Amino acid sequence: MKKQPRSIRIAMISLIIAGLWLSMQVISEAHCDTLDGPVVVTAKTALEKGDITPVLKWVRKEDEKEIRNLFDKTLVVRKQSKEAKELADMYFFETLVRIHRAGESAPYTGLKAAGAVEPSVAAADKALETGSVDKLVKLVNDAAEKGIRERFTHALETKKHADHGVEYGRKFVATYVEFTHYVERLHMDAMGPSGHGHEKAEGTAAPAHQH
Repeated sequence: MKKQPRSIRIAMISLIIAGLWLSMQVISEAHCDTLDGPVVVTAKTALEKGDITPVLKWVRKEDEKEIRNLFDKTLVVRKQSKEAKELADMYFFETLVRIHRAGESAPYTGLKAAGAVEPSVAAADKALETGSVDKLVKLVNDAAEKGIRERFTHALETKKHADHGVEYGRKFVATYVEFTHYVERLHMDAMGPSGHGHEKAEGTAAPAHQH
């Protein structure tokens, strides 16, 4: 098979990386923008206890004053009636998530219904909750294995007929590219460094990360 020019290979890799980044953006937005996501769950507990401290980790220091003021107002309003409580709480959740997303230079399109979270993200949260990562590892491993085997089988089958004509050859190339790029993405993600975009402490920068 003729080797592709380096410029084309670089362009293809760039497109793949861009696609992965966009897909991760969609997943992360769904996670933090849901009513059962970690931001809103933390906010619910904070309102019930009347303690804003756990909420503050989700916003930047420069946004802390706005959230504190809104939190105090919410505590006052929610005492008036059940309806007032529901409206005040929802407004606080929406504002908190919006400011959290803005702190990561990410868009906010409104709160999503509970359950709109990818299984892998839900499993990751569960792992942190239980202190065990075994089920999460199995979930990801099983999905990766399934994906590799399916693409391998397809590529192997088309390879058998690759020399039977140009169209057959093109089908093989298409499956070959999908198979090898899929494996490459999995391996790069697995071997890549872990990191977080939030500051570890005041004045201390950390690698990039988004919810």
